[in-house]
Amino acid sequence: MKAAVGDRIISSSGIVGGHVREGLVVELRHEDGTPPFVVEWADTGDRTLVFPGPDTTLRAADGQVRPGPV
Repeated sequence: MKAAVGDRIISSSGIVGGHVREGLVVELRHEDGTPPFVVEWADTGDRTLVFPGPDTTLRAADGQVRPGPV
């Protein structure tokens, strides 16, 4: 999974009916866009370092879905 600053990240819960979080990728730690990413979460405004798992989706600024984990 590779991200760009400005991508939306959606992280689903591993539990049925669990919380889904959305955030904005605000910083990359690697020039090639590989994880981890610094994400600002929409629900709290907190910024955290994210290592995306299989339940994570990235949406580019143009709305296209970026490929999942490698």
